[in-house]
Amino acid sequence: MSEKIKKLRNGEMTDGIINAGNRTLLYALGIDKEEMEKPFIGVVNSWNEMHPGHKHLRELSAAVKEGIIAAGGQPFEFNTIALCDGETQGHKGMCFVLPSRDLIADSVEVMAEGQRLDGLVMLASCDKIVPAMAIAAGRLNIPAVIVTGGPMMPSTYKGRAFGGAWEVREAAGKLAAGEISQADYDAMEQCVCGGVGSCPMMGTANTMSCLMEPLGLSLPGCGTIHATQADKLRYARNSGKLVMQLVAENRRPRDYITYESILNMMRVSAAIGGSTNTFLHIPAIAKAFGFQLDPQEFNRIGDSTPYLACTKPSGKYTLWDMHMAGGVPAVMKELGGKYLDLSQKAVTGQTWAEVLEHVPGTLNPEVIHTAAEPVAPQGGLIVLKGSLAPVGAGLKRTAVDKKMWIHRGPAKVFDREMDAILAIRNGKIEKGDVIVIRYEGPKGGPGMREMLAATTTLMGFGLGDSCALVTDGRFSGASRGPCIGHVAPEAAEGGPIALVEDGDMISIDLYKKTLDLEVSPEELARRAEHWTPKPPMVESYYLNRYQRLVSSTWDGAVLE
Repeated sequence: MSEKIKKLRNGEMTDGIINAGNRTLLYALGIDKEEMEKPFIGVVNSWNEMHPGHKHLRELSAAVKEGIIAAGGQPFEFNTIALCDGETQGHKGMCFVLPSRDLIADSVEVMAEGQRLDGLVMLASCDKIVPAMAIAAGRLNIPAVIVTGGPMMPSTYKGRAFGGAWEVREAAGKLAAGEISQADYDAMEQCVCGGVGSCPMMGTANTMSCLMEPLGLSLPGCGTIHATQADKLRYARNSGKLVMQLVAENRRPRDYITYESILNMMRVSAAIGGSTNTFLHIPAIAKAFGFQLDPQEFNRIGDSTPYLACTKPSGKYTLWDMHMAGGVPAVMKELGGKYLDLSQKAVTGQTWAEVLEHVPGTLNPEVIHTAAEPVAPQGGLIVLKGSLAPVGAGLKRTAVDKKMWIHRGPAKVFDREMDAILAIRNGKIEKGDVIVIRYEGPKGGPGMREMLAATTTLMGFGLGDSCALVTDGRFSGASRGPCIGHVAPEAAEGGPIALVEDGDMISIDLYKKTLDLEVSPEELARRAEHWTPKPPMVESYYLNRYQRLVSSTWDGAVLE
């Protein structure tokens, strides 16, 4: 057995007389014998032309390949898909977005295993694509680095910085209510998203990009470097060099990413006001690394972690403000060993104690607060349980007006998101109501759509401080207000949310973390006898398969 086969996976494909045909095909690519002896590094690019978060990734992949070549590797670039959550809002296309996470992870696994790649550098920017790459890294367990594409620069209109498309969606409600003019709305619509990159606020895209740092898959500081900054190219190039170091040391993700790394990631998410979609992605990533995450960890972590970075949509600052204040390393420095396990390792191989030794902490305490003077003493995400959500339901409490932390109101029930949106627009929702949107869960949609169009309509019509919204679907990271999602069991599985009727009283208590349907068990049992599930909204070969195989929300909605 040659030394190469012992050290490199690609030797299984290129070494020995038996692999002469394989080598011939590789030579057809234009590589020479010397390059055949180098580590084969896959550059996984999720570039496409219809997605502002990913349109610039070709330039980053070129920089990654420069780094790989400079460090003695042979890069091979290949693509995977990338959907834009923002462009799929409010229509059937959203049914395909969460399911795309599994397709992406599968495609990376298939390519890396089939081509016997020795390492991976994965480029991604947005909501499902970044966690899909992390899932693939955990499954494959070969040397891997993730380069996140970075946020778009924030745009301004009439002197106000905007945090992305969600603000225009809210403005549409104000236009319908006569609060702003058509001219103002049109101007706003065309300038709010001013260029490439992920939306410049703490939605799912930037949450997951930031969390790749404490997890140990991205270089410290990478998450908030903006898409058009020269630093992003340098980080891409250095990530290419780094993967070669990982291959040389045979340092694989599961060698250093532990359960404590997952908890560090959750604490950073709590400190930065991370997206509610982490309820799905963190358990799925944990599972890919061999860990089972109890939903109550979100409460334990959230209740014991200070909220430090007050960015849009919960606060007034953009991701640019957060980056200029020091980004994720500054947040981690402020949390320190009191909240984080600093013995865990970054992707560089250093412990976080070593990495943070040279980080000064926050450069702007108005944007990234100190742990001694946090925005709030507790993090944003909490899990509710009760008779309406026996397994759990989730929301971002930092985005809820305090007067809505306790709410009791009559249910207005809708079996699809668009029906609820039309009811809001047509004045059929009254102050105090609890809007229930069901059959939007992983199985029910299928695909667990985001309810951003519903939440922004609710806020735009001025009902965000008087009405609650409860769903077995999910919310965008841009959602704010009393919006409770991820209700499980979902309606398609016959959960209590399937049995709610108009006028039933629903009580919400964020202090006690409860979500209850005030209907007797006997009455629910009577209703259950007559219940039949709704047919799926979209008929699709892939979604039919997804519906059969997808697990519960609180298991990460992974395919079993």
